[in-house]
Amino acid sequence: MTPSNQPESADNSALPAPDNEPGGAMSFFEHLAELRKRIINSLLSVVIGAGIGWFAAPHFVNWITKPMLEALKAAKLEQKLVYTHPAGYLNLLISLSIYLGLVIASPWILYQIWLFVAPALYKHERSAITGFLFSTVFLFLSGIAFGYFVSLPYVLRFLISFQGPVVPLISINEYFDLILMVLLGLGLVFELPILIFFLSLFGIVTPKFLLKNFRYAILVIAILAAVLTPTPDATTMLVFMAVLVALYFVGIVVSWVVVRRRDRRLAAPVEAQ
Repeated sequence: MTPSNQPESADNSALPAPDNEPGGAMSFFEHLAELRKRIINSLLSVVIGAGIGWFAAPHFVNWITKPMLEALKAAKLEQKLVYTHPAGYLNLLISLSIYLGLVIASPWILYQIWLFVAPALYKHERSAITGFLFSTVFLFLSGIAFGYFVSLPYVLRFLISFQGPVVPLISINEYFDLILMVLLGLGLVFELPILIFFLSLFGIVTPKFLLKNFRYAILVIAILAAVLTPTPDATTMLVFMAVLVALYFVGIVVSWVVVRRRDRRLAAPVEAQ
């Protein structure tokens, strides 16, 4: 009896530790119920965040209008924004409340996503997803901060410089749409390392490919810098290019890490044989 039990014990020792295994399997309807729960929790958090954002929105208006007022002051124009619809300012406050609600609720929403995904992941995958989520949020917020403190003042001063025989009468709603486009656009541009991460993960690009085509990347970066900084100031454009080039090199490092880990996983079965 003992010899016959030896292979079985050997097989049991070869199994991965329970801590490294995903949680218990769930049925299709259990997955739907779990997904429904997470969506409801996320929506409730947005509603609560929007309620908080409603009280913060008037103070936030002062913050978002500051770059425009400074641009008007630099152009020696009247420092004033207007709304051209009776409900224009109310619509602005409602929009700001919703956006602030999304920002306030984003940590809880990410946590709900984590609770839904984590049970199906291995231990090493959970740590990777956690790092991915934090990196994505950090880069996006960095892009928004860069846009507000660096890009937006130059863009607004350049646009206000086109006066001619008329003076600008700027609507707060149209101004909000403009800065929303600029800030969200820069937030997405700063996700370049995340894009390279996915391209490397699927084998579309490699560190060698990225380094080999660096001069073409510089050309694309120069075009992006010219679009994002529509000013004749070469120094400002160089600052943008420096930031984008730094993000490109961060992406190369990320690609190198991804390719190295993939090569190790592929080499592990060969070494085991």
